[in-house]
Parts: sequence; structure tokens; C-alpha cells
Amino acid sequence: MKHTIRLVALLFVLAAPLPAMADPAKATLYKDPQCGCCEGYAAYLRDHGFEVDVKPTHDLAEISRKAGVPAQFQGCHTMFVDGYVVDGHVPVTIVRKMLTEKPAIAGVTLPGMPQGSPGMSGIKTAPFTVFAVTKDGKQPTVYAKE
Repeated sequence: MKHTIRLVALLFVLAAPLPAMADPAKATLYKDPQCGCCEGYAAYLRDHGFEVDVKPTHDLAEISRKAGVPAQFQGCHTMFVDGYVVDGHVPVTIVRKMLTEKPAIAGVTLPGMPQGSPGMSGIKTAPFTVFAVTKDGKQPTVYAKE
């Protein structure tokens, strides 16, 4: 009898659906054809579970502008993921925060090429200030600091 109960319990365990594994976030990253740090950022994202398609382009500033990132807030590459723009070397924790919270913004940007940011060489000397951008051209606001 105990053997039968154990067998039935085992069958229930085996028949139970497994938890669904989250698909990796699919991203398209546009970068200058000669930029190596952008490849480093793409590798960083892949190491953190993202599926990244890298597309070299000479129209990066225009791609960023059309996505809502003002010129003075642009990074060195522009990525699109889940309907959002991510401009520059934004840490993955902030990208995930945005993808989880789903705020009503166009996306986020970390202007310039800060030393020690993901994909960049050097040592981080201060918190990174990541800005939220909108498509309507409003002044970007601070989204997160890390």
C-alpha cells in the first residue's frame, strides 16, 4: 500500500507543469561601426541574459533623436528592448527595473561614455545618473542613480 501511495505521489510530481522559464529579453543595439566599447556593452548584456542583435550604423545620432533622446543626453550607442530605448552604457539593473516597472517613458539614457560603466574601461568614480526620456521632447528627468 505504501508503495502504491509513493508511486501515485511521484506521478503527480512528474505530471505537474514545470515553471515557465522567462525568455531572454531581445534587444537591438545600434552602434558606430568602429566602436569597440559598444561591443563590450553587448557582451555585458548577453552575460546578463539578454539576446542582443548588434547593427552597425552611421546614423546613430538620428536614431537616438527619433527615439526621444536629446543630443546632449545621448550615449555612444542606442538599443531598443521591449518597446523602450536604452541609450548609452546603462547598467543592467536599471534596464531590468524599467522593463519590470514599465513606466510611461520612451526609455532611459546614460549620457556620454562614463569610465567604469558597463562595457567601458576604467574605474567608476561616482554614481551613474540615468535619465528618463520622452518622445515629446520634454527635458529628461532623473530615473535612477547607481
